Amino acid sequence: MNAMSNKASFNQNPGHQYHGHQNRGHQNRGHQNNGHQKRCARSAALKQRDQARSFMVIALTVLLAISALLWLNNSPAFAQVSGADKPVAGATPGGTDSGASSDAELWRQVRHGATGTVVGQDKSAGMLIQSDGQQWRLTRNGPLAMYSAWAILGTLLLLSLFFALRGRIRISHGKSGKTMKRFSGIERMGHWLLASSFILLALTGLNLLFGRKLLIPLIGKDAFSTITIFGKFIHNYVAFAFMLGLVIVAILWVVHNIPNRHDVVWLLRGGGMLGGGHPKARKFNAGQKIIFWVVILCGISISMSGWALMNPFTTTMFGDTFSSLNGAFGTQLPTDVALIQEQQYQSLWHTIMAVFMIMVVLAHIYIGTIGMEGALDAMTSGDVDTNWAREHHSLWVEEVQAGKKGTAETGKESIQPAE
Repeated sequence: MNAMSNKASFNQNPGHQYHGHQNRGHQNRGHQNNGHQKRCARSAALKQRDQARSFMVIALTVLLAISALLWLNNSPAFAQVSGADKPVAGATPGGTDSGASSDAELWRQVRHGATGTVVGQDKSAGMLIQSDGQQWRLTRNGPLAMYSAWAILGTLLLLSLFFALRGRIRISHGKSGKTMKRFSGIERMGHWLLASSFILLALTGLNLLFGRKLLIPLIGKDAFSTITIFGKFIHNYVAFAFMLGLVIVAILWVVHNIPNRHDVVWLLRGGGMLGGGHPKARKFNAGQKIIFWVVILCGISISMSGWALMNPFTTTMFGDTFSSLNGAFGTQLPTDVALIQEQQYQSLWHTIMAVFMIMVVLAHIYIGTIGMEGALDAMTSGDVDTNWAREHHSLWVEEVQAGKKGTAETGKESIQPAE
């Protein structure tokens, strides 16, 4: 009877159960709303912090660029030959006529490359003065140095502006807590060998281009001399590590950097910058493929010109190249290039290619570090968050999960960095 009475009492009050479930539902929704508000507040705080950082970065970059360019513009290294040093109407260069008659015209012909007769096998020794050396010096210390400074500082300024406008590219759905292997140990070793050697080569090379005017006033001639001597040895020997890294990276990744139809879509949509989400991509997207081929081709060119500079007067690369271009396109490029001209051309070309590669690598460093959340993990631990992989390389994730390439998802917990 008691059991029946309790049962009847329970059945007579079903509303109490319903209201209890309703109350618990309200509580759950309240917790969900609180969680959503916390996530929104956290997202807003991160956005404000990124904006503050971006304004600081752009302000510092602008100040650095203006200061450096003002320094370079006022530097005599970028000044052209003044009018007082130019010969006029047969006068001796420098205005130092020592009488009614002068051999200025004779010496002017010598200066402009007049070649005499020699009995030795090296016929280039008949050139007493190689006038292109003066033009090479003016070009290297003038326009080349100035445009190089503009290019590097301009790249830094553009990246700062992009960061200020776009902010950091974050994982849309947040980190999943699961990772998958993106790069193996040998891949990361080849990448860091290439990257670290290039950074050393870039710093020591820029010292040769700008150091005399930028560092000597700051540290003095003796300290600059010591730094430059050590820098020369570093530059010459680290170059072989750069070449080795270039070969390793090319062998490991060339098969993944062959263009395909997905790259066209990626470029047309600006890599997702123009809206519509991230375009589909395999292990490397179109932007990464462009960087890959720029690094490989520029790296080969820099290595060849560097080899010619370390072994002077032993190559005829420019003469041979000019001859091939004349035969292929009917141009009239000079093919009788003296060995010393080869060295001058190699020096200018080496600098141009190096500066261009520095610009590309700066953009690569930006997007791989502060520019994109989760990207750096690929080259540190080798593992990337699965949500990051699905957003940026969805086709590659499908291939990995299908067992066609790579390894399966590890499922291990990734360490969440403090934000």
